[in-house]
Amino acid sequence: MRLLVTGGAGYIGGVVTALLLRSGHEVTVLDDLSTGHRDAVPGGARLVVADLADAADVLDPSVEAVLHFAGKSLVGESVDAPGAYWRTNVAGSLALLEAVRRHGVRRMVFSSSAAVYGEPVSPGPIAETDPAVPTNPYGASKLAVDHMLASWARAYGLGAVSLRYFNVAGAHLGLGERHDPETHLIPNLLRVAAGERDSARVYGTDYPTRDGTAVRDYLHVADLADAHLRALERVVPGTHRAVNLGTGGGHTVREVLDAVRRATGHPVPAVDSPRRPGDPAVLVAANERARRDLGWSPTRTLDETVADAWAFARALPRP
Repeated sequence: MRLLVTGGAGYIGGVVTALLLRSGHEVTVLDDLSTGHRDAVPGGARLVVADLADAADVLDPSVEAVLHFAGKSLVGESVDAPGAYWRTNVAGSLALLEAVRRHGVRRMVFSSSAAVYGEPVSPGPIAETDPAVPTNPYGASKLAVDHMLASWARAYGLGAVSLRYFNVAGAHLGLGERHDPETHLIPNLLRVAAGERDSARVYGTDYPTRDGTAVRDYLHVADLADAHLRALERVVPGTHRAVNLGTGGGHTVREVLDAVRRATGHPVPAVDSPRRPGDPAVLVAANERARRDLGWSPTRTLDETVADAWAFARALPRP
């Protein structure tokens, strides 16, 4: 198929683009490079450096599907500067959807987020049927696009799948996390192991979990990318589906610390700190819908995820 990947110069978009190319698809990447990296676009993909607002100039009737990753994704920043999130994530996606309708594109896979759920209503795994009540503009912007896709499906026959990610980590095909600022746990722990920081912080040690630290669901980026290819194949015209992507289990912060220590051979000193406001004790995906509807299941362990992220981090040039 001929495909457009928005945000394909980013971490997840780059890995998905690489797998699409390996599967024989023809890929054009649309990215403004505001947070992405030109060298993260795999060889064989055509890169167009442009804004989402210009999607109509990039799309044409020969494009059969769009995979939409472009957007802003920092929760704290979204609270401090919400306008940028509504403008980029919502208005930008609206421009893309108008271009999709104009050019008759029939399929879309959207990079959504577990942030749409907000505070979990129970400590168990979160299902797609649970209330979606985001607690920050980032999550609200992702949920707004989910609603837009549902309305496009009803009105224009678009087939769309929103993949709601939990915690993504690891590296694949030489592509990994290079965020600035970096807010994710595993790459920040690896910076301690690499000697770029003296210690890590553990926020909250009195949660009602097995060791007192928060539990999160960590999914290897290769497993995540595989779900996108499966979703692309299973899009149903005129239908929008939301699908969680996670392992269905979870690891505490201390368990992640131990995995980093095993992978790196570094002690990774950690300082216990108070909870951060709004951090729930447990965030874990129920993934039965992904298993049933996509024929997908995660295959990599936490240790494999950390080891791959460490290999990528060590290969990066040091400042």
